[in-house]
Amino acid sequence: MKLKKVAACVLLSAAVAPAWAACEATIEGNDMMQFNTKEIVVDKSCKEFTLTLKHTGKLAKAAMGHNWVLAKDADVKDLAADSAKAGPAKDYLVDGDARIVAHTKLIGGGETDSVTFDVSKLTAGEKYTYFCSFPGHWAVMKGELKLN
Repeated sequence: MKLKKVAACVLLSAAVAPAWAACEATIEGNDMMQFNTKEIVVDKSCKEFTLTLKHTGKLAKAAMGHNWVLAKDADVKDLAADSAKAGPAKDYLVDGDARIVAHTKLIGGGETDSVTFDVSKLTAGEKYTYFCSFPGHWAVMKGELKLN
């Protein structure tokens, strides 16, 4: 009987998110204002997605801090400008801004942070961009997040 329950749980888990579905990713930012990847793909079968940001540089967050912010592509330019005004005490993010789908905190060299968000916040067919909201970084530190 116990074996049947375990088998049922395994089958149920497989139905929710296939074994090949990646429901997490790691991205690195460095002292040259670069992310190491320009595209992240989220499988639509994932209920949650976890993004881990690693700052591989050596500079402090006051000089070369990075975060990972996810928003609809159409919102990025205005969101980045508004976020820069929020200042370092708020990790260059506007509190409660509905345009932000998910974000990490601002980190410096050698630090890591993660964020887990509900995939149901994403809409199929919508274009999403992730970027660093540290002033001046968003124009070069960005990439595309796709829901497949």
